Amino acid sequence: MPGPAAAVTEDRRVCVTGGNGFIGSWLVRVLLEKGYAVTATIQSGTDAAHLRSLPSGGDTSRLLLREADLLDASALAAAVAGCRAGVFHVASPCTLEDPADPHREIVLPAVQGTLNVLEAARAAGARRVVVTSSISAMVPNPRWARDHPGRPVDEECWTDLDYCKAHKKWYPVSKTMAEKAAWEYAEKHNLDVVTINPSTCLGPLLQPGLNASSAVLQQLLQGSKDTQEYHWLGCVHVWDVAAAQILLLETPNASGRYLCTNGIYQFKDFAETVAKLCPGYNVQSFTEETQPGLVACKDAAKKLIDLGLVFTPIEEAIKDAEASLKAKGFLVQHQLQI
Repeated sequence: MPGPAAAVTEDRRVCVTGGNGFIGSWLVRVLLEKGYAVTATIQSGTDAAHLRSLPSGGDTSRLLLREADLLDASALAAAVAGCRAGVFHVASPCTLEDPADPHREIVLPAVQGTLNVLEAARAAGARRVVVTSSISAMVPNPRWARDHPGRPVDEECWTDLDYCKAHKKWYPVSKTMAEKAAWEYAEKHNLDVVTINPSTCLGPLLQPGLNASSAVLQQLLQGSKDTQEYHWLGCVHVWDVAAAQILLLETPNASGRYLCTNGIYQFKDFAETVAKLCPGYNVQSFTEETQPGLVACKDAAKKLIDLGLVFTPIEEAIKDAEASLKAKGFLVQHQLQI
């Protein structure tokens, strides 16, 4: 029978799915810093060496690494077992390339994986599940501006699945369907679930590979003319997302969805800020509105702000991300010819 030490560890042990991804790695780092014991799931064949180099990451009593595919319910159940303090579901398929089979590669793992994690959390008696959704479950929704003139996008906004399917935007489809499945499961089984919906997430990369949100900045710095059309709702520093996730676990009265962005504004304004902060790149200057009808809002994440979250300035997120992209070889700076 486990002694008192084991009970204390279990009371402070949490699970992080997708623990070696961009957001997951930062979440694991901050959790370890705050004294939690962490079980992190990783996909087979992916690199997790950087997690071991984190402070306390080499202590296997503090950080356990478990291979668990999102569609492997038994592996997820084994990883989540004992994580009574809570579960952070971060893992979700995301690719920089267009998927050959969107349902099999993106949608099914996101939706069924979420249900598998929730089932594992319920079986483990986890206190709460914090599901990392995305702004991709809130936008694109071209009808919002027409249906709610003058109102900023908020937690009541859901992505238009028909629009996304018609435009082959499969990641928003997967995140929207997965979050809706999570809410249906939570209601059916009376499971304590909250969701966080981060905007474009920037900051230092702990993981070795390039992730999709960091690629938005990388491509902008390299001259991309993509306006991010209906997909943009601002950006947020990755450590603010980690702080918000933990805040949502630790705040008993937290409930529902939480938009996590340091303001809503046009992508053209973001590009202008990037051009000023990062000289020497060929940053596109957008002369016209990039997000038609988007209503700007400085305190768009009011629900999180009201819980006490203080956001890092976007300028810091941009500079931290640029420095990290350069250090890891994902960015080559070319001085402009005058």
